[in-house]
Amino acid sequence: MRTRLLVVLVAVVLAAVAGFAFPLLGTTAEQRTQRLVIARNADVDRFVVLAQQASDSADAAALSAEAHRYAEVYSEGVLVIDARRRVLAEAGGLSLTQPDVSARAEAALRNETGPAVASVRPWSSDPVLFARPVGSGTRVAGVVLLRASVASAAADVATWWSAIGAGALLAAMVFVVLAVLLARWILRPLHELEGGVRAVSEGKHAELPATAGPRELRSLTTAFNRMSDAVVAASEQQRRLVADASHQLRNPMAALRLRMDSLAPSVAERGQAGYHAAVTEVDRLESLLDGLLTLAIADSTATRLAAGDHAEEPSALETVVAERIDAWLPAAERAKTRLAAEPGPAALVRCPESELAQILDVLLDNAIAYAGEGAEIHVRWTADDGTATLTVADTGPGLTDEEISLATQRFWRARREGAPRGTGLGLTIAHRQVGSRGGALELRRADPHGLAAVVTLPLAPGG
Repeated sequence: MRTRLLVVLVAVVLAAVAGFAFPLLGTTAEQRTQRLVIARNADVDRFVVLAQQASDSADAAALSAEAHRYAEVYSEGVLVIDARRRVLAEAGGLSLTQPDVSARAEAALRNETGPAVASVRPWSSDPVLFARPVGSGTRVAGVVLLRASVASAAADVATWWSAIGAGALLAAMVFVVLAVLLARWILRPLHELEGGVRAVSEGKHAELPATAGPRELRSLTTAFNRMSDAVVAASEQQRRLVADASHQLRNPMAALRLRMDSLAPSVAERGQAGYHAAVTEVDRLESLLDGLLTLAIADSTATRLAAGDHAEEPSALETVVAERIDAWLPAAERAKTRLAAEPGPAALVRCPESELAQILDVLLDNAIAYAGEGAEIHVRWTADDGTATLTVADTGPGLTDEEISLATQRFWRARREGAPRGTGLGLTIAHRQVGSRGGALELRRADPHGLAAVVTLPLAPGG
């Protein structure tokens, strides 16, 4: 953004300086040309008077002497002829035998006006030929021709143009510096806001100075500081909620469980159904509480990891898979499903062993619970291009596309006959845990039927 702003500002500055400098260059050249024309016309007029006197007195000696003195002083040629093309005065190398001189003389004898003098430029070198008829009224008694050098005028124009160019360059440099300072003044708060937004997105507190930049940006910075305080406060409240819930809710639940267990021998026969229903609800409430606390911990972990805290040990994927397969084999046998792991490469992933085991537990639990009798569950993994891919696939009934899109939402459960009752938080927790580690959890329909849960996790250095 800074580059684009500077390009625009510098372009405007250069256009403004050029719009001022170029007309000034033309004006100075025109003024110097006009001074040259006025001075030489005055000299020509003086020679016209002398030529008229020489014609009246039939004595051209004074005219010739003046022409020679002029040529010596100014190094410019002078030629005076009468109406019959006879030379009355000739000095400075100007001769009627020269084609351009002859043509101008003939035009002046016909009382024709010569061409306008072109504006002198620093590179101009061709002399200017002035011609004026001698006589009064329409009667032309002769012609005065003067060849003027433009070297002095060109040097003056070059000097003026150099001064104008230096001034324009200095002004452009000053304006460019001002443009840089203006861009910095405007964009510095934006850069600070960008850094602050990045810090807040990483879970850090950001306090930006609200004293720099335009008034609108200062107001924006003040609003950002308030937002940063609110985000940090919310994050702190989240962490406190996890700690308080863990302490304040687990203890009463444990006490309730003990009371329910102690009541078992005292419940009469007719109250057994209600008692077992209450125990079931306590079990469900414990599972729901555990799930909510685990999800809150996963959210808190995601915030901590976003803040740059990666001081956790990675885990060996093949080791965790082997351990969890052994742990879930009895449950798979009870559910009459076949659970097996396909050999894979050694892979060290950026995820603690306890958390990776919890993710696998969720996927294996769902596969065993929903695949059905006779289904097969396969666990396989690959490692390539800095990423490990773990797949838990079953040959059960699977999910529809609509159900797959909802499966990772909180408290969603499949509404199917015979489906086990759960909290609807397992996949949500696994999805959040995988995402906090920079990975992804994706559910896919298996071919020809069934469901595949695909987990991608970044490999740890050396993995």
